[in-house]
Amino acid sequence: MREPNIRNVTIDELMQMTDREGLILRGCGGEPREWLDGINKLLTEAGILLDGDKFTDVSAFEHNGATNLLFDMSNVKLDVGKLALWRLQTRDTFGGVWLSDYRANRLGESQSPELLPECVKPEAALIGADGNVFNILGIARNALNRAKLRDEAKEMTARVMSSDGYDNALAITAEYVEPVEVAEFGEQEMQM
Repeated sequence: MREPNIRNVTIDELMQMTDREGLILRGCGGEPREWLDGINKLLTEAGILLDGDKFTDVSAFEHNGATNLLFDMSNVKLDVGKLALWRLQTRDTFGGVWLSDYRANRLGESQSPELLPECVKPEAALIGADGNVFNILGIARNALNRAKLRDEAKEMTARVMSSDGYDNALAITAEYVEPVEVAEFGEQEMQM
């Protein structure tokens, strides 16, 4: 097992991390090593980290007055579907977001649409919405259609409709859209 590598990075360095994906937890005050140990324990207990593997590469950065931690997913054996669902379920607690989405949606990464990485997803007001799977699916489809991702909307719908359970349906939806709070999305809509 590799020794933990916790390092401080700047926003500029974060913007250059286009060759990897990771999980960002926002508002992580205190000692980063305690966060690393605690998150590894939670994700192991949830069956997300596999074969005794752990996150070892973590980057700490400051943004909007908060300390955030980036858990690099490179070289970590994990169940990404379960991690996506865990991220949704714990969003109020940890503010979890994918690195690619954070760069695009929080840091204003400016790229022309054809250069955007595949993992950049449109935001959908799912957190706090009626949890009925058909409602969730409709909200996600509308977000994809607004982003002119009609083929992705059809593909997501087919996958959700053939999935084997509510948790899998949510995990599939999270592969296509970035869930945000209903109130947060409403504010963004008004600003546009």
